[in-house]
Amino acid sequence: MQNPNDLPSGVLLIDKDPGMTSHDVVAIARRQLNIKKIGHCGTLDPMATGLLMLVINRATKIQDLLMSEDKTYTGTLTLGETTSTQDKEGEVLEQREVPSLTDGEIKKAFDSFTGNFEQIPPMVSAIKKDGVPLYKLARKGKVVKRDPRPVFVTDYKISRIELPHIDFSVDCSKGFYVRTYANDIGEQLGCGGHLSALRRTRSGRFTLERAVSVEVLKKASREELVSSFVSLAEISLMRGA
Repeated sequence: MQNPNDLPSGVLLIDKDPGMTSHDVVAIARRQLNIKKIGHCGTLDPMATGLLMLVINRATKIQDLLMSEDKTYTGTLTLGETTSTQDKEGEVLEQREVPSLTDGEIKKAFDSFTGNFEQIPPMVSAIKKDGVPLYKLARKGKVVKRDPRPVFVTDYKISRIELPHIDFSVDCSKGFYVRTYANDIGEQLGCGGHLSALRRTRSGRFTLERAVSVEVLKKASREELVSSFVSLAEISLMRGA
């Protein structure tokens, strides 16, 4: 049996592809690195792409610390349709006409979800109710009461408005649901909406700059992947420790 102290440790940044779970990425990394002790920081939904942080070996001890940092996402809000999952993967629950909204009206709706506020987590989420993840209950058609959770948005930018689509970026706290953000802004605008694209571009001080693609993860040698690790010493310096 391998001695954990003999195995490399660090954080491997991955640029996740759409259509795969965060767990799928961990499974590929385990196989390629031949290391069992690997976790990920902050689940990305299958439809989402972008930054997924894998904590490897001794780095698993700082998993909670890394997950607690704020994040940046880019996304697309599609107005006029609400869905069961608050994103494009769900069933369409309601369709409404999208009024000819002005840029000012759209900005005002985004402004109302800035600073500190509360979100009600979606049913399709990993939050547990009596020990059971909500998404498992949702699959059985159950809806349970979810308590609002405090979140914050430090900044947002709207980069494109071509109704019914609005492209945006958002800097937000941990535990923030961009799906719910899109859903709630759609409601604020009076026509409903859902998240139709999502990409995580930053988590704490980590960005996509040093991220490895899934294609590379599948083909690279163990040595090549280890050379891409962000070391524990480097993380300590980044965090000012």
